Amino acid sequence: MTEKRTRGSAEEETVTAHYAMLLGIKVPWRVESAQLDLLAGKVEIAVVWDEAAPVCCPECGQECPRHDRAPERTWRHLDVMQFQTIIRARVPRSRCAEHGVLTIRAPWAEPHSRFTLLFEAFAVQVIEACRSLSQAAELLKLDWDSVMLIMARAVKRGLERRSTEKATHIGLDEKSFGRGQDYVSLMTDLKNRRVLEVVPGRSTTDAVALLETLPEDQRKAVVAAAMDMGANFAAATKQTCPQAAIVHDRFHVSMHLNEAVDKVRRQEHRRLLEEGDTSLTGTKFLWLQGAAPEGERALTFDELCERNLKTARAWCHKETFVEFWGQETAARGQRFFSQWYNAVARSKLEPLKKAARTLKAHLLGLLNYFAHPVTNALTEGFNSRIQAIKADARGFRSFANYRIRILFHCGKLDLRPTLTPQA
Repeated sequence: MTEKRTRGSAEEETVTAHYAMLLGIKVPWRVESAQLDLLAGKVEIAVVWDEAAPVCCPECGQECPRHDRAPERTWRHLDVMQFQTIIRARVPRSRCAEHGVLTIRAPWAEPHSRFTLLFEAFAVQVIEACRSLSQAAELLKLDWDSVMLIMARAVKRGLERRSTEKATHIGLDEKSFGRGQDYVSLMTDLKNRRVLEVVPGRSTTDAVALLETLPEDQRKAVVAAAMDMGANFAAATKQTCPQAAIVHDRFHVSMHLNEAVDKVRRQEHRRLLEEGDTSLTGTKFLWLQGAAPEGERALTFDELCERNLKTARAWCHKETFVEFWGQETAARGQRFFSQWYNAVARSKLEPLKKAARTLKAHLLGLLNYFAHPVTNALTEGFNSRIQAIKADARGFRSFANYRIRILFHCGKLDLRPTLTPQA
């Protein structure tokens, strides 16, 4: 009987030593036991602190008396074979003369986390690879809230590590959030290709709050900000980064001109239909994109232009403006714009004349492009990625969750916990 008990004790010591090695548990911690539950598919590992070992204050690092042990907690670890692995421990609490009673840090996890460092690092990789949180939750065998918590901790960790020193050229844009007139404002780092921050709303106050997420010394280092021609972003930039050049995005300018051409087309199309002329039927995308689906138009583009339609003249003015961006200097750009504007003013195409007046009112922001040739193309690209995130999530009810998803996938953050050697 004594021999069997001795053999059993030796086997238990071998098992605990094995798990201690796998988990990286070192003195003054030790693995006390490992319980396997075959039906639940779970391994529970009890870890204890050597009562004779001193403790150090987690704030100042000074050795101090041990006050007591905190209530037992559990941490999810990486699976062993097909078994879910759980660590159980009562972490000592120190009694520091300066900082009082505090729970020391467990070396296998970050403070306040229910997961080990290795599990969180693995979970971040899984979430990055999955299209939705539900898919990640299924793979990790966690509930949705736990996966969201891991993602939120990863974003918080990444933002604390992030440096914005090189964010000298930024992009500002708005993005729909919910239904109706529900928007968020987005700031991107154009040079380093990342989303810097997202805030709810799109008013000037919201835009100011967005820019103020950058440290004050960093705001002073911003050289240029690309944006549309809305007043909110321009006013916020002048207030928070007065030294930054406001550059109106060339793609938003193109959008304004396209809308003007389409208004001319719609007006002319209605007039022609009254006369029984269907020449402009199905030509919307032909004027906007240079191509239309086959079978949706009877005339070719050249034939339409030969008819001297108002739409064709509007399209010609829009296409001519593309040459503005290719001018060598701001002075030449200004001369080109004056000539183009005068031609449009004489055109009797009211939608296009209105668009031209808008561009003239923002001419300085257009001319700044020659000194700072930045656009919001990157921001628009992120908008497409964000739209995909929304679609995969089937929409968002919480802005906080929306922001976390955007920064997780588009912020280029260092998301994984530091896997420090166990102490």
